[in-house]
Amino acid sequence: MKYILNSIYPGNIYQTKYIYGMINVGFGGSCHWCTEAIFQSLVGVTEVLQGWIDGSEAVIVIFDENVISLATLIEIHLATHSCTSEHSLRGKYRSAVYTNELGDTAQRIINGLQRDYKQPIITQVLPLGEFRLNNPQYLNYYYRDPQKPFCENIVKPKLNFLLERFGKYTRMGVQK
Repeated sequence: MKYILNSIYPGNIYQTKYIYGMINVGFGGSCHWCTEAIFQSLVGVTEVLQGWIDGSEAVIVIFDENVISLATLIEIHLATHSCTSEHSLRGKYRSAVYTNELGDTAQRIINGLQRDYKQPIITQVLPLGEFRLNNPQYLNYYYRDPQKPFCENIVKPKLNFLLERFGKYTRMGVQK
């Protein structure tokens, strides 16, 4: 079954409804401002919700599987954060793919991508639990003001990497 979120209220838990051709999946592993900008830059992604899943920074990505595949989204996710690195902030930045119905598929995709990494991928496939949307002033963080120092120094290099490695999946509006 495919879902899209239908209620957007900061701090609330979300209800879902079925819409043909759309899927939602969560991603965590890096600062949610960076992760939000990366997924907002992709064709086929119709919405990115930025906040916390079970207390860890994450985004929920709503996408059209007829335009971009789950495998491509996972490949991009692994390539744009430290998916093989344990570090002291893993509680805040849990490396994960969150889904309730595509867990086996997501795990097979991650297992298949292991060949591209020298170290073991630590990204977990976890149930898409409670999601709490960030405060409105932090949503669409990069694209609202890309000249902020954090955006220039942290987010923009990740978007440049995205363009270089996955350019065919990006929207035309992403600029170096």
